[in-house]
Amino acid sequence: MIFWIHGGGWNAGSPDFFDFVGQCAAAQGYRLVSIGYRLSPRYKYPCQLRDVCAGYNAARRFLYRMGIPAKRIVVAGPSAGAHLASILCYCTKAQEIYHVDISPIIGFIGTGGPYCFNEHHSLPLSLLLRQLFREGYDRRNGEPLTLMQRTHIPMLLIQSRHDGLLPYACAESFARKAKAIGNRCELYSVTDRKDTHSWYTAGMFLETRETNQGLDKFFSWIEAL
Repeated sequence: MIFWIHGGGWNAGSPDFFDFVGQCAAAQGYRLVSIGYRLSPRYKYPCQLRDVCAGYNAARRFLYRMGIPAKRIVVAGPSAGAHLASILCYCTKAQEIYHVDISPIIGFIGTGGPYCFNEHHSLPLSLLLRQLFREGYDRRNGEPLTLMQRTHIPMLLIQSRHDGLLPYACAESFARKAKAIGNRCELYSVTDRKDTHSWYTAGMFLETRETNQGLDKFFSWIEAL
């Protein structure tokens, strides 16, 4: 079961917009739950995290009522979705506050995620972060690199060196800390020709495993769990 948290810079997107991701997953034999959240700049962090955790809990209750097994969950997301999904999986404080049980989660896949805020940022990302956090908010309280703690959940980080929005060092820093504290982590560098941010974070789900190596890595990593 894949729990998908959409991207869109925290200020755009909805589960409806990403139906094609669910169709792609279904074609590979997986069920997919698509989780949304309130958007910035009207709603400031941690509203987005609260909504994602509430959506995770509500989806599990719904699946249980429908008799659909959800005992092996992979939480995945691109871009802003990777940011929120990583906090759900690796921040024990958030899990306690929002009553999230991560025991069924067997993996996390983040694609093009902004995991740390101390790397050199592009102007567009700096503006998006300014919209996400209220003035004076300590951004370390929303930074996956700072919040990450050791859990049982292995991670796959899919990142491009030609992202255009995020520096590759962002994923490298996150992977380095994960390994340092004992979290299993694989950092996969995108080699597909279409390797800019939007293309490899969500656009790859419009292709096939035969034509897109990043997409094949996404599913082959799940298959190996």
